[in-house]
Amino acid sequence: MATVTKRDLVIQISDQTGLTQNQVFDVLQLFLDNTTTHLAQNCDVVLRNFGTFEIRVTKPKVGRNPNNPDRDVPIPARAVVKFKPGKELKEKVLQLLPTLATKR
Repeated sequence: MATVTKRDLVIQISDQTGLTQNQVFDVLQLFLDNTTTHLAQNCDVVLRNFGTFEIRVTKPKVGRNPNNPDRDVPIPARAVVKFKPGKELKEKVLQLLPTLATKR
């Protein structure tokens, strides 16, 4: 499985658009900063056909210490970011199934 970094995206978008890498980096960084800001304000970020980033609050629960299973460990409630893929993204990812099955 390959990993694509922010730098890889900047180079690819720069090559496709003719914008400089600095311009693309600035736009990408602004997008990430604004997305983070909105999520921190408990706003969902919806990107049509790609997906939705949303905040979910987990309930407090009792866990177990693996080193000392007799002892209960309280786990507090917390806010986490969840990603729900959009229709087009789901369809594109589903196309991987035959390819992944032959690689194994």
